[in-house]
Amino acid sequence: MSCPFNQDSLDKLKAFIDVCKTKPEILHLEDLQFFRDYLELLGAKIPPPPDMYSSTSETKPTPVEPEPEEEAESEESEVELDMEGCVEPDVLDPNHIMGDSSKEPTEEDTDKADEKRCEAMSAFGDGNYEKAVELLSEAIVYNPTSSVLFVKRGQSYLKLNKPNACIKDCTHALELNPDSAAGYKFRGRAYRLIAQWENAAKDLRQACKIDFDEQADDWLKEVTPNAQKIVQHKLKQERKKTEKEIKEKAERVRKAKEAYAKAAAADAEHNIHSGPQTEAPTNMGDYYKLLQDPEIMEAFKDPEIAAAIQDLSMDPSNYMKYQSNPKVMGFLMKLSQKKFPGGFPGFPGMGGFPSGMGGFPGAGPFGGAPPGSAPRPSEDDGLD
Repeated sequence: MSCPFNQDSLDKLKAFIDVCKTKPEILHLEDLQFFRDYLELLGAKIPPPPDMYSSTSETKPTPVEPEPEEEAESEESEVELDMEGCVEPDVLDPNHIMGDSSKEPTEEDTDKADEKRCEAMSAFGDGNYEKAVELLSEAIVYNPTSSVLFVKRGQSYLKLNKPNACIKDCTHALELNPDSAAGYKFRGRAYRLIAQWENAAKDLRQACKIDFDEQADDWLKEVTPNAQKIVQHKLKQERKKTEKEIKEKAERVRKAKEAYAKAAAADAEHNIHSGPQTEAPTNMGDYYKLLQDPEIMEAFKDPEIAAAIQDLSMDPSNYMKYQSNPKVMGFLMKLSQKKFPGGFPGFPGMGGFPSGMGGFPGAGPFGGAPPGSAPRPSEDDGLD
């Protein structure tokens, strides 16, 4: 059985239903009174007309509630760290001696640098760390290419609670010798003193990897808990950021779809109010007159009849399943006997059912065309 509607009529019906879904207030237009009455007869629940709807078809903008601001949480409140043993970072001395990096020390320079280094180690052993720094600085002037001299001075700065000076010397030592386990060890300890837990763990881990040292391993165990907490916190923050970005993207897509739907509804409403008038107004008036017919209105009170008509209005091809139902077929026959210009009226712009309700193919036991309609051509076309 073929559908009694052409594709153009079906497209118009679908467009009309889409508008009703996105903008149900359109049902309260005066021109659609007939359709609203029909839906109410079928027991449909019509949403009340919004207060902002007016005859000018303008709507007041819906106030947008500001999104609640996320509470800023401090680092300390989110991550509980053990800060025992940390010190205030020192300010680097602008006269911090680094030597002439372009100098190529002679054998005599190397001997003098070794002599100064031995004196510095003696002062270091006596606990005179300031003297050790002074002597090592003299040694660096003689031989600025020795990573050991920078590591030793960095260690002396560490004893003086000058972690930034230590970090500077050890970093330079690692530039001269990337495999200096002592350079990573003391720089890692200096990072620990200024609470740079991740850097501390990274350096101390590398020191133990190059040349295992029990003191470096003990220092690594000390900083690991704080370092792990920070890593977990950063992963959590990154996850929150990703979730927020996904949520914001979904919200943008939703708003875009909503704006598109509103624009489509506005276009449809504009077409209803100011579009060219075709046969739709006549059909709507005919349909409204039909619903005022006492006999038809009485029949619509029957739930079975109402359900069948609603079913057929959504898909006329369902007609076949009612051919064995005398009550429904009898009502359809009554509809076919109602004479309206252009046949039984349908939805706006659809042109109505062909030849009234009797135009449904296969009228079952009632058969044939409705009274007053032109006879159907015989299926026998006279050709052999």
